Amino acid sequence: MSPREERLKLERLMLSALASSAENSKGRECYEPECEIRTCFQRDIDRITHCKAFRRLKHKTQVFLQPEGDHYRTRLTHTLEVSRIGRTIARSLKLNEDLAEAIALGHDLGHTPFGHAGERALDALLRDEGGFRHNLQSLRIVDKLEQDGAGLNLTHEVRDGIKCHTGIQKPSTPEGEIIRIADRIAYINHDVDDAIRAGILHEADIPQEITAAFGAKYGELINTLILDMISESERCGIIALSPQTALIFDTFYDFMFNKVYKNMKAKSEESKVYGILSGLFRFYFDNPDELPVDFRRIAEQDSLRRAVCDYVSGMTDKYAIHLFEELFIPEAWQVR
Repeated sequence: MSPREERLKLERLMLSALASSAENSKGRECYEPECEIRTCFQRDIDRITHCKAFRRLKHKTQVFLQPEGDHYRTRLTHTLEVSRIGRTIARSLKLNEDLAEAIALGHDLGHTPFGHAGERALDALLRDEGGFRHNLQSLRIVDKLEQDGAGLNLTHEVRDGIKCHTGIQKPSTPEGEIIRIADRIAYINHDVDDAIRAGILHEADIPQEITAAFGAKYGELINTLILDMISESERCGIIALSPQTALIFDTFYDFMFNKVYKNMKAKSEESKVYGILSGLFRFYFDNPDELPVDFRRIAEQDSLRRAVCDYVSGMTDKYAIHLFEELFIPEAWQVR
């Protein structure tokens, strides 16, 4: 029996009847022989962690644009936190940890430089072609942009979870539902931690209703939400927070939205984001021969506007700033 077959046997013995087993996956769009060692979902984890878009996440903004300090979250550390929360919940509910991890690791691959400010900028620039949503861009990356245009050929379940981790459409698997909620648990809680570190919030600012329900410390907040989600999901048979916790969690989100996400100190540089991204977008739209060859090929297959969006949205914060300076800021003359 191969290592993959042994793993599939363990899944049959250990997983809940509600779990998405690798053995019953709907498969990949393009057929591939099975790996002797890994299940299809484990294979997807490796494909995502080894792709270029995943590596770029370490230099993409989470909330604070170009933060000074080594301990603020980036899009990569956020992704890893979602993965850990997702696996913990999936294991406790006897669901498929590997599927949850693969979805978590891929869910934010399509995020722009400069966080949601960059997403709003590209959404405006791409409005004539349906706008820009990072979840759909994540799917586009794994389907079409990685591996020199071949894509990663991920399983149906992982692709569905990536696409549906946000937005109106819900995931088709319980593991996808876990990541949809784990994403929110992770970013609201670590954004509190970062905001306190930045001096935008103080612990005393958090409403007592929230601290009384969830605790005041970062670890307490996360642990309370995870325990509630496990308990409620076991009780009702669907992935959910309890109604009371969900209500307070929504209050928590509203508090963060008003105090941090719209905070002028945290967002004081966002007015420049549109200028940088729109400048880069228009330069490459007017000069398509300057695009890398892979993106010129996309322009021929899809459209020039979509190809430019793919290129700009994939940039890290630092690379976008460097490129903007190189293209639009004159070098200083040194007079001797």
